[in-house]
Amino acid sequence: MSERLEDIAAAMVTPGQGILAADESSGTIKKRFDTIGLESTDENRRDYREMMFRAETAMKDCISGVILFDETIRQKAADGTPLVDVIKASGAVPGIKVDGGAKALAGFDGETITEGLDGLRDRLTEYYGLGARFAKWRGVISISNDLPRWGAVKQNAQALARYAALCQEAGIVPIVEPEVLMDGKPGDHSIDRCYEVTEWVLKTVFAELYDARVSLEGMVLKPNMVIDGKNARRASREEIAEKTVRCLKSTVPAAVPGIAFLSGGQSDEEATAHLSLMNAGFDMPWALTFSYGRALQAAALKAWGGKKENVAAAQKAFAHRAKMNSLAATGQWKQDLEAA
Repeated sequence: MSERLEDIAAAMVTPGQGILAADESSGTIKKRFDTIGLESTDENRRDYREMMFRAETAMKDCISGVILFDETIRQKAADGTPLVDVIKASGAVPGIKVDGGAKALAGFDGETITEGLDGLRDRLTEYYGLGARFAKWRGVISISNDLPRWGAVKQNAQALARYAALCQEAGIVPIVEPEVLMDGKPGDHSIDRCYEVTEWVLKTVFAELYDARVSLEGMVLKPNMVIDGKNARRASREEIAEKTVRCLKSTVPAAVPGIAFLSGGQSDEEATAHLSLMNAGFDMPWALTFSYGRALQAAALKAWGGKKENVAAAQKAFAHRAKMNSLAATGQWKQDLEAA
């Protein structure tokens, strides 16, 4: 595989394929395991991820990249093969989450800044050596009738741009993820308020990327969809698709090779349906695909339940969701295919 940033980015948004976000922090994966009554041990976390990475049909046909957590990029499968090599063997690109999480932003009550820039250059060099060819950094933007404030948007955009520049210096493609929270508090904002904030955030992020001399051809954008708050859901699937595409067209330069949405609080099926409507109904200058975590994994986790005898059933559940999203990435998903 070529090591040019542009080629890696293009491989990450291969038509009909998307990115599996398997980068849950220790705290998040524990919450997921709690739902199936499983203890979060090194071995259980490894077995769960290995189960997905070895789901051959899903990985080969539907998954172009996998975002890993620091622990996982260093782990070996049960037979001693590094998990990174299992991913590479399926044809997917291994990636790594590098941010230190969203922390309270001083002076901005109710807003956060993502930490992790200190020492990032050295960590990226190490991750490159471990096989990572792309990275992810999530900036979290609170939304209400009063939030976000300009200072919080600006500081998160600057952090994303500094991270992206450091990635490209290290030969790693940055996934730039500014997430306007659908399920933040109070979560009663309208779709038009989400449009306004998302447009503002994306314009600010691309201005900062330009100032930081980030090559747009060698990055992937991971934004939220334009959607009403989780406690105010009224917009139709068609309206969400139309407003999301319109917002992206007014903010994202055509030089960006691809946009991989986060699912951010949507149900598995909603996230798939919205993506498919966008791809079916609009001409766009960039590839539009998915970078889902929970929306790809929830059904598989439930089917697995932490039991070896359920691995095949769990892989089947994962393959189904991956296939549905693969169809959505080419605009061919249909509601009746879900029942299959």
